[in-house]
Amino acid sequence: MKKNILLLSLLMTTTMGVWAEKNTVSSPDGKLSVVVEDHDGKVYYSIDYAGKRMMDESRLGLVASIGDFTQGLTYQSKAVEQVEDSYDMRTTKVSHVDYHANQLTVTYLNVKKVPMAITFNVSNNDVAFRYSFKQVRDKKHIIVKEEQTAFNLPKQATSFICPQSDPMVGWKRTKPSYEEEYTPDAPLTAKSQYGRGYTFPCLFRVGGDGWVLVSETGTRGNYPACHVSDYDASKGYQVAFPMPEEADGLGSTYGAFALPGSTPWRTITVGKDLKPIVETTVAYDVVKPLYKASENYKPGRYTWSWLIWQDNSANFNDQKQFVDLAAAMGYEYVLVDGLWDDQMGRAKVEELSKYAQSKGVHLMLWYNSNGVGNDAPQGPRNCMDKIVERKKEMAWMKSIGIKGIKVDFFGSDKQHTMQLYEDILSDANDYGLQVIFHGCTLPRGWERMYPNYVSSEAVLASENVYFQEHHAKREGFELTMHPFCRNTVASMDWGGTIMNRYMSKDNKSRHHRYTTDVFEMASAIMNQASIQCIAIYPNNLAELPKHELDFLKSVPTTWNETRFVEGYPGKYAVVARRHADKWYVAGLNGTDQVKKLTLNLPMLAGKTVTYYYETASKDKKALWPVSQVKTAKVDKKGNVKVEMQPQGGLILVND
Repeated sequence: MKKNILLLSLLMTTTMGVWAEKNTVSSPDGKLSVVVEDHDGKVYYSIDYAGKRMMDESRLGLVASIGDFTQGLTYQSKAVEQVEDSYDMRTTKVSHVDYHANQLTVTYLNVKKVPMAITFNVSNNDVAFRYSFKQVRDKKHIIVKEEQTAFNLPKQATSFICPQSDPMVGWKRTKPSYEEEYTPDAPLTAKSQYGRGYTFPCLFRVGGDGWVLVSETGTRGNYPACHVSDYDASKGYQVAFPMPEEADGLGSTYGAFALPGSTPWRTITVGKDLKPIVETTVAYDVVKPLYKASENYKPGRYTWSWLIWQDNSANFNDQKQFVDLAAAMGYEYVLVDGLWDDQMGRAKVEELSKYAQSKGVHLMLWYNSNGVGNDAPQGPRNCMDKIVERKKEMAWMKSIGIKGIKVDFFGSDKQHTMQLYEDILSDANDYGLQVIFHGCTLPRGWERMYPNYVSSEAVLASENVYFQEHHAKREGFELTMHPFCRNTVASMDWGGTIMNRYMSKDNKSRHHRYTTDVFEMASAIMNQASIQCIAIYPNNLAELPKHELDFLKSVPTTWNETRFVEGYPGKYAVVARRHADKWYVAGLNGTDQVKKLTLNLPMLAGKTVTYYYETASKDKKALWPVSQVKTAKVDKKGNVKVEMQPQGGLILVND
């Protein structure tokens, strides 16, 4: 009898293996393919590109209030269709996208016969997938308690990823805020700095086979913002929910949404080289606008006193200087940072706004995000976390001509915090306000979802160049990382093209800037955001060469097209962006060595360009090379020889 039972068990196991369902979906060009299959009641996916394995078998599934969808699953059905979409964007790296993808939806039943659908959209170089659920009997909503979604990179891969911080640490307990340091080319087995895993996006090099970028998009008030766990050799990186301690322990770590409904999309960009990584639009391809813009929002540049003049500059006289500076440079905005409510007062803000408008400039105002989620003392506080106070404040701003807000110090990825982001954005649109977030999470498709959304910090930004010499020394490294990871999936408010050479109001004291002038100028092109901070100061008008000032006066912030030219994360980057009929080629050198390159720029073949560059100073004690500008000719094949000084940059602009 025991033998018969054993034989029956073996037969059943064999049968299950034989009948395991295997489905494949490929990109329109046929180079990228995703295989979805089940083994022993568990579902996996894998990804190949150009015949190379780029993602090993990785788990799918989740545990929810309506059942366990990680094991005991049986295949039910599949559906295949083509996805076509064309759309325009105002605030990101391209202005128009034609999206073409092949879609596979596979449905599995759990042990209670409850269905879970997994949808994969596969376009050229991009995979996006999500889970969907129908209404289950009398259940009107679902609580997702855990995901087993994994990203199991081939073992030879190395990582370029940023650790998730501990909760409720940092300045006045305001983390996590996506402001940690990257480690380049680290082995998969490396432990995260805090033991909390890593934030999206996650960049990987799969040996000589190519590159993989992992992220997520479409997260709003319907789900928490996720990250990935530390690497596990048996399963790779697993999707992780927010930490319970975030937001002072307030709010659930779980995800919840109404039925029928879907989770946000997880995205995987794959390429033989870095071109598809830099140029991807997948974060926007699979989401939709959530509401219409209340007005024709304007891109532009802004001045910002706080970066170097700090808290005390939030007074009327200093801010008036920055209005005058913006007017002299032809900039559209001035950001008045925190503490304006105490150091200036509302009556003076109204006077300043009126003065700015007389100069053709508009103000943006800083706000603390909420009253209970952090201990940050900067005000205004308690204006953005509750709907009554928020609408009252926004109505006042509209009445005096304010055009934007920067909201800071969120410090949580929990679902209720994601809802706060959405509420602020939606209400701001009602009052004609554009929104920048700081001390915040990674935006996930928000440029397309919210028409008044501009950008987010979510990066170890320029303020740290001011705070510590350590970060000043690493600025070159940091800004040659982000074109390949953070900034490729979402707009990034780095916080300022820094033109002061010393981190002080007198431009003579404290530690100095380690990057060159042309590096900083090129970063205004490289760092993509439709409203860009140019951290120029009144003293710079007399200090900077005319060709630098002229460039900073004319640099655009919106782009019709973006092309990767060449580079390597953390070492150097060259990217070309087109504004109307003009191409801007920006190069950043993050190393301490001279970088000589022959760039291939087919869009500029045979054309004359203005070339901003630098030469080594004849003074051996000089801290910076000499900024230069000249005309150069791109040959008929699109090739041009260029050179970047250590921690330096280059700019090419067609005439």
